[in-house]
Amino acid sequence: MAVKNAMTAEFLRSAYGGESMAHMRYLIWSEVAEKEGFPNVSRLFKAIAYAEEVHAGNHFRALDGDIGDSSVFAGGVFGYKKTAENLLGGIMGEEHEVEQMYPAYLEVAKMQGENEAVRSFTYALEAEKIHAELYKKAKAAVEQGKDLEVKKIYICPICGHTVTDELPDKCPVCGAKKEAYKEF
Repeated sequence: MAVKNAMTAEFLRSAYGGESMAHMRYLIWSEVAEKEGFPNVSRLFKAIAYAEEVHAGNHFRALDGDIGDSSVFAGGVFGYKKTAENLLGGIMGEEHEVEQMYPAYLEVAKMQGENEAVRSFTYALEAEKIHAELYKKAKAAVEQGKDLEVKKIYICPICGHTVTDELPDKCPVCGAKKEAYKEF
């Protein structure tokens, strides 16, 4: 069933735009990290880019066929610099989503009874918390001239939940089986 409330629909479009931009930004920053000799940070950017793609897809599908033009405002860091600065941009973006954007979007969707939007915003919010922390760890390592210490990075293709090294038996956010996770 299509979104009934204009405010929730606008928030879904805005979140879709922001997640789409983050996806592309992280892929570009992944290339910078690779060139600077941080292959694990590069993989982290690629993995989180995939999670952002998952979020964008969830938001798009939650609109359920809502067709029409829309000017989408989505905040985001533009440009690229050295890896440590790019990680700071990632931290800032993820923290904005965790502290400002998704809590507000989620409350409005709940108030308006938009269950698919609630699900989509909840999935994104939970993953973004993890992304901010992983970017902080990566930035601390890079600032010491080291790569992030991580063997594997896994992303749930349903909700974007992100985990390193050890997979849970099932996704703690959406319940997907561990076999569904994509490895980076």
